[in-house]
Amino acid sequence: MNTARPTPLQYVAYSYGRRLPASLNNWVAEDLAGDGAVRRHVLRMAIPPFLVLAPLWLLPASLYVHLEMTAPIFIWAVLMSLALNKIWRRHRLAQHGLDPTLVDSLRRRKDSRLHEDYAARFGPRPDSAKWQSNSSPF
Repeated sequence: MNTARPTPLQYVAYSYGRRLPASLNNWVAEDLAGDGAVRRHVLRMAIPPFLVLAPLWLLPASLYVHLEMTAPIFIWAVLMSLALNKIWRRHRLAQHGLDPTLVDSLRRRKDSRLHEDYAARFGPRPDSAKWQSNSSPF
C-alpha cells in the first residue's frame, strides 16, 4: 500500500485538528481507523499537557512536590484522551469527508468470526438489529 504521506508541517497541523487535502484521504483513513490508531491518538493528546507541565519541573522542589503538581493533571489528560478517542477519531473522519463508521472496522474484522459462527448457528440477524452495529453514542 503506497499512499501519499503529509509533510511534517501538515502532519503537526493535522495532529491537532487541521484538515488535510482530499488527496491524503487514504492516509487519513488508515491513520484514524487502522492498526495502532488508539495508540497514535493517545500519544498525540499526551504531548500538549506534557509541554505545559514540563516547566513546572524546573521549579526548585522535591520529587514528591513535582509529582504532586504534574501527575494528576497529566494522568487526567491521558485518561480523557482514552475515554474520548473513538468520538474524536469519528469526528476527524467526518471532518475529512470519510465514513465515521470506519472507526469500528478493526473491531468488525476481529469479531467477524464470531458473527459468522452466530449466523451459522442461529441464522442471519433480523433487520431490526441493524442499529446495534454502530458504536456511535448518537
